[in-house]
Amino acid sequence: MASDSKQFWIPLESNPEFSWNVGVPSSYKFLDVYDLDKELLDTIKKPLAVMLLYPLTQKAIDNPIGKVEEKSELYFIRQTIGNACGTIALVHALANNADKINFKDDGYMKKFIAETKSMTPEEKASYLEFNREMGVVHEDCAQEGQTQAPPRDQAVVRHFITLISRNNKLYELDGRKEGPVCHGEINKESFLESAAAMVKKFMARDPEEMDFSVMALAED
Repeated sequence: MASDSKQFWIPLESNPEFSWNVGVPSSYKFLDVYDLDKELLDTIKKPLAVMLLYPLTQKAIDNPIGKVEEKSELYFIRQTIGNACGTIALVHALANNADKINFKDDGYMKKFIAETKSMTPEEKASYLEFNREMGVVHEDCAQEGQTQAPPRDQAVVRHFITLISRNNKLYELDGRKEGPVCHGEINKESFLESAAAMVKKFMARDPEEMDFSVMALAED
């Protein structure tokens, strides 16, 4: 999804090489979730985060689900780079699970999180804008996607967000917003079911749209 920034990146598909290229161990994978029924969700072990790619229609913009928390201890970064929502969603998924993922010492993600964790969401966004290394990894993976990459200045109409569990609550992390959105208390053991229920709310809000994709970050 585009932003108001003059800087644009090539839209990123669900390319697992991005996480590996920034130092995430290969034992952690982004798995396609083809069905939101409990039987299939139960096959995904140790889920840490869910990423949703959905059509950012005017109806979706005009009818947000939930409200932004005024204060939050979650790692959150604003999106100020056009078409960077895929990378922003990946950063949200990984940074908010940094206590569980043993990042490679020479990998860029460990360095990026350490250098930005004490910054405000806006400062993180500015840091990313001027950080060449993350941009290079994003561009390389976008070019290697399964479909032909569109021009970098072409605004895409689909948008990535991340869902995570923290302190037995379900949170939505969307770089377009000013902060995390809390969607209420959940059972820690049923995070994936709760995330799937939230995805269904996004789908119900825009029933004419069919172009939804869901991935789960999980330990293999």
